Amino acid sequence: MPTTLVIGATGTVGSALVPDLLARGHTLRRATRQVREPGDVALDLLSGAGLDAALAGVDRVFLMAPPGHTGQDRFLVPVIDAAARHGVGKLVLMTAMGVDADPTSPLSLSEAYLRHSGVPAAIVRPNWFMQNFHTFWMGSIAATGEVQLPVGEAKASFIDARDIAAVAAVLLDRPQDEPEAFDLTGPEALDHATAAALISAATSKTIGFRDITPEAMRGALLQAGLPADYAEFLLVILGFLKQGYAERTTPHVAALLGRPARDFASYARDYAEAWRG
Repeated sequence: MPTTLVIGATGTVGSALVPDLLARGHTLRRATRQVREPGDVALDLLSGAGLDAALAGVDRVFLMAPPGHTGQDRFLVPVIDAAARHGVGKLVLMTAMGVDADPTSPLSLSEAYLRHSGVPAAIVRPNWFMQNFHTFWMGSIAATGEVQLPVGEAKASFIDARDIAAVAAVLLDRPQDEPEAFDLTGPEALDHATAAALISAATSKTIGFRDITPEAMRGALLQAGLPADYAEFLLVILGFLKQGYAERTTPHVAALLGRPARDFASYARDYAEAWRG
């Protein structure tokens, strides 16, 4: 049974990936900044502290950049180097759909570095998470009853983070290098007003959508405590969403899992209590 290190184990994708891998018989190491329970290993990607200890004896690695930071290659490249030193047999890197449009972007640079590292690899590029609606966008919903974003009527093929985790588990079970980077989407493209209506139907609460200006979004992000450079990064990628770049769908989730990707209505029903609270 492989020993697998999950970096970002307490995050949205990682917390879903851990039980998937346990069900597949993996021995788990959960990388966290603070060790809280057996199976946790201390790892700080920002400083690199604990990196070699976390990777010692590891067969497989799931890697993602720490959220809330730009210049992601600064944190990802040292992990890739360490994985090569320790002879890791498979590394699955999560970036984001669309990063390949700019080969100079930090995530695209990280993908290229991994490809030339000699470590057998797979890359998953998910679209916008469905789970954002009950996490990152929850503040405006709780305060105003609305999802408030500068995206107009643009559609996105939102993906359930549980499906991202399930795909990563499949790829971590395959020892070979994967020549294709997998763009992961949900089964349909929806605008945010439709998504809000589906949440309303699942919760019996009225939740709407309001298109706001980028300036208003910037103010909300800074007020929430996000670093200015990361707030600007979010505004850029929300701008890409508004231009339609997040609308396309791909078949990879269904092909890799042997079942359809979860749709937004199913997600809304599964997490209804989050909005009712």
